[in-house]
Amino acid sequence: MKHKLFAIFGNPVSHSISPLMHNYALQGLKIDGCYTRYRLEEGEKLREKFLSLQLSGVNVTVPHKEAAFTACDEIRGIAREIEAVNTVVLEEDRLIGYNTDAPGFLKSARLFGEIRSVTILGAGGTAKALAAIFHEEGTEVTIINRSEKRLHYFQERGYDCMTWESYRSHTSDLIVNTTSAGLQESTLPAPEALLNDLFSKAKYAIDVIYNKETPFMKLAKSSGLPVKDGSEMLLFQGVIAFNHFFGERLHEEEITAFMKQAFD
Repeated sequence: MKHKLFAIFGNPVSHSISPLMHNYALQGLKIDGCYTRYRLEEGEKLREKFLSLQLSGVNVTVPHKEAAFTACDEIRGIAREIEAVNTVVLEEDRLIGYNTDAPGFLKSARLFGEIRSVTILGAGGTAKALAAIFHEEGTEVTIINRSEKRLHYFQERGYDCMTWESYRSHTSDLIVNTTSAGLQESTLPAPEALLNDLFSKAKYAIDVIYNKETPFMKLAKSSGLPVKDGSEMLLFQGVIAFNHFFGERLHEEEITAFMKQAFD
């Protein structure tokens, strides 16, 4: 197997721990390859940059997941439904697109226990991915977003949707924050009274932001809920992506063991 080069495309991208995760796996599995990061300014140049750098595969982070979808020759799995790609693999001169965020999150959430209903805060790309995979599993999905505008995608697909103003008290096993609230500043993703009502009837809470205890997580903890950040999701989506890079020929348990070192 000739030396393979992989990368993560995004803007910003300097904070990403994906290179650490993937290089631990490459080294641990004794694969001749290297994984780097590349700040991509213009999403429409994703395909051109992929080919000019002679990459075997990339992971794609914000804000280029929709651009990655259009750059691919073929889309597989849940990525077709949500029109967002976070993993691109070169397969016989063709770019194949996947979304590993959704299955990665589902694997993390399942470690809590059975989830029959979920409320997702936010209406961006991550919310679309999670709504689609939970819906596929037969889980009841509710979307809450600050404004009505971004809810149209979810309304068209029959999801129960609410804004902060139209909020109705309801029960969900899992509450998920997919917004960036709490990433840089100490803000909540929705009004505190709304969140307190959600938490009072929930079993678990997850914030997709990783390596940080956000105000959302602190509030959920104070309500007595088991809480986790997005680290497991990041790990599991990375494991699935890595296996896509190598044609599903590897053992996920082995990849996971090596990638986990990036979080120590």
